[in-house]
Amino acid sequence: MDLTDRRLLVTGGAGLVGSELAAQLAADNEVVVVDDLSNGVRESVPDDCAFVEGDLTERETLEDAITGDLDAVFHCAAADKYVDTDDPREQFEVNGSMTYDLVERMEEVGVSRLAFTSSSTVYGEAPRPTPEDYAPLEPISIYGAAKLSEESLLSVYAHSHDFTVWNFRFANVVGPRFGAGVVPDFVEKLDENPETLTILGDGRQQKSYMHVAECSEAIRAVVEGTPKGGMHTYNLGTRTTTSVDRIADIVSDEMGLDPDYEYTGGDRGWTGDVPKMRLSIEKLSTHWEPALSSDDSVREAARSLVARLDER
Repeated sequence: MDLTDRRLLVTGGAGLVGSELAAQLAADNEVVVVDDLSNGVRESVPDDCAFVEGDLTERETLEDAITGDLDAVFHCAAADKYVDTDDPREQFEVNGSMTYDLVERMEEVGVSRLAFTSSSTVYGEAPRPTPEDYAPLEPISIYGAAKLSEESLLSVYAHSHDFTVWNFRFANVVGPRFGAGVVPDFVEKLDENPETLTILGDGRQQKSYMHVAECSEAIRAVVEGTPKGGMHTYNLGTRTTTSVDRIADIVSDEMGLDPDYEYTGGDRGWTGDVPKMRLSIEKLSTHWEPALSSDDSVREAARSLVARLDER
């Protein structure tokens, strides 16, 4: 699908991935952003994008945002994965119902192209590097279970409702925005207490980290490089991993600090955390190749966040 002179909708476009994707798409297209601002920030929505504030599980918002003149929908909205332990049932039900409502409305108005931001959490604790065709998919978190259920629904729409679906399974995405995630967590903790940094788990968790700008570039490259029809699943990540201890070192270095580390213990940071993750990106590499390693991605994000501390 050529991403030029199109009318596109980005759900969750006030969030980390959605706002960056909207900004990149808006360079050559007319872009509408919809977000209820429960996790997103209004100031993150690019100035050259139209904005609809509302909850996609509500009919009025769906009708305002999803109209027959759209060429495609980029579905980045989700109940955040870091609220797992607060209300897991709500997270599962909200994500599933929102996506179901979305595709029903798309079919109602005749829009049939959808790019979906899924997650590496659908794999659970799988061998590494994990390819897209790895089976069985056995997520260990509610967030992963929700994403897998949404993928299943989108598969139905791709195979039985003539949709074209691009399904992107993300590594950890980092960027210049405060909120959930290990990099902003460390920056905020060290800003509050420069002497000691509390690290969830044992610090040895080893995962792939991808900068949000490259994540958005990869999405665009795949959408433009794959044929119409069916469901196209791609891993998005880097070829490298980094540890939580290494992230702490990078953030400390960017802040000019040398804190003591203390650990909560155990091999994972929270219930449902996958301690080791690296995705195979061989399929992605036929369209696009990352320039940044996991360490580079973390450093770019940390540097941006540190620079923004004085603005808060």
